[in-house]
Order: sequence, then C-alpha cells, then structure tokens
Amino acid sequence: MKEWRKYVLSCIWVPLLVVQIILVLICGISNEAGLEVVLYLGWVIWAISVVLGWMPIFVLKKRGGVKKGKSYVHTTTLVKTGIYSIVRHPQYTAGILFSLALILISQSMLIAAIGAIVIPLLYIDILMADKHEVEKFGDEYRHYMRKVPRTNFILGIVRLLRRRREQTK
Repeated sequence: MKEWRKYVLSCIWVPLLVVQIILVLICGISNEAGLEVVLYLGWVIWAISVVLGWMPIFVLKKRGGVKKGKSYVHTTTLVKTGIYSIVRHPQYTAGILFSLALILISQSMLIAAIGAIVIPLLYIDILMADKHEVEKFGDEYRHYMRKVPRTNFILGIVRLLRRRREQTK
C-alpha cells in the first residue's frame, strides 16, 4: 500500500472530530434534549475514551520496540499485552467513543450528524489498519486478531479474564 493512502481517511475524520469538539465548546454543554441520564452516560463514555486514548502511548513506548527519539507509533514489535490484550485498536476505539460521548453530552442534532460521519470513517480506518498490521507482522497478527477484538473492549475484557482463568487451571 502506498504510504499516503494510510492517511486519507484521517485527513477527513480528524478535522470533523475537531469541529465536533469546537462546537460543543462554543455551544457549551447544552444538553439540548434535556436527557440527564444520557448526559451522564456521555461523560462515562468520555472517561473510557480518555483511558483508551492515552494508555497506548505508554504501552507502545515501553513494549513496542520503538527506537530512541521516534514516536510511539513506530513500533517494531507486535504488542499484545496491557491495553492491547483487551482491544487491538484502543486509540481508534477512543476516537469512536469520544465522538459518541460528544453526541450524548451535547444531545445536539448537528453534533450527531457530524458524528454519523466521523464514526464510520474511523471504523473504516480501523479495517485499513488491520490490513496494514497483517502486512507488517503476518501470521502473528492474524493469530492476535483471533484472540483480541478489534474495538469491543467489553468482549476483550471477558476474553482476557477467560484466558487468565484457563492459564491458572
């Protein structure tokens, strides 16, 4: 795959996500629909997105075989521990959850419309990332794909707990 093609979708969804953020900040937490439970759910999802978004930076720097002075995204080793034992794409998942959180917090049709574009583009980007990782790591990544879900961190936690329980038997 040509290098530039990996970034085409990011050039669309990143600015749209930024627009979502700016609109929420400008309009404030308007909670247009007035659904308090939805607002609080949005904040919980936001908190989860923060964890999923930041943890990979530390995990990849520590375990990804990143050369000194390089960004954490320049891994040379497939990392399957920590957050990567729960979900294959924590930062993309964080982006999806963050967009969803903004929708739930603002309860705005405009924010929801932008999110309806951002979320599918992010997911397509995840599919492209899986393809890239298979090219980079081969069968090891294919095996990893069978064990760890792409974005479903709840299923990932359940699978991790099962693997740990089986290892202790």
